[in-house]
Amino acid sequence: MRAPLPIFASALLLAGCDSMNKMTAGPAGGVEYEVTLTPMWTASTHPLDYPKAGLLTGPHFSGLIGATHDASFAIFREGSPPTPGLERLSEEGKHSPLDAEIRAAIASGHAGALLEGDPIRDLTKSSTVRFRADEKHPLVSVVAMIAPSPDWFAGAGAVNLREGGSWASSKEVTLYAYDSGGDDGMTYEAADADANPKEPTRVNDAAHFLQSGKRVPVGKVVFRKI
Repeated sequence: MRAPLPIFASALLLAGCDSMNKMTAGPAGGVEYEVTLTPMWTASTHPLDYPKAGLLTGPHFSGLIGATHDASFAIFREGSPPTPGLERLSEEGKHSPLDAEIRAAIASGHAGALLEGDPIRDLTKSSTVRFRADEKHPLVSVVAMIAPSPDWFAGAGAVNLREGGSWASSKEVTLYAYDSGGDDGMTYEAADADANPKEPTRVNDAAHFLQSGKRVPVGKVVFRKI
């Protein structure tokens, strides 16, 4: 934070995409991918207590944030308390200080690139971010806040883009709701109730995300090699 690092460079709009795409620079010689986040969180799929529409407070996803990395780094781990960055992302939708945590991992060699996208205010739209992965950092993790909520987020952790010695042409991951463990609130618009000590991050089994006892996806991410 410190010396210049290979992070996101410039924004561009790709034909056929629903929102502004961000270009993320990775290590030289890497393989270029794009990740598309598509929400599946609606009043019909998740009717219990679904937030009311509003200009800023209505249902939306925060901007996607993530990283390419090796096996020693993780943005979130089930069973472990959230980092300060994950907690703030899940509670407020802010990329800071999670972006700083990722930059520190880049500086230490455990992450390769920082991915960042724009918020999705219209949940019928998707958002796409381009990035580069390399052989030292073949895993990718991404998260976005489910908003409004106490500390709920959607995420894909440690998706391996390189298996069997070759780069995957595409991978699709279904997203379920997680509870980061940073807040004790039980409803979308619950008052702030800071958890102290922090609880372990876990899959969110609240009734808001269940139908007939089964978890209902809140979205999906598709990774595609360019």
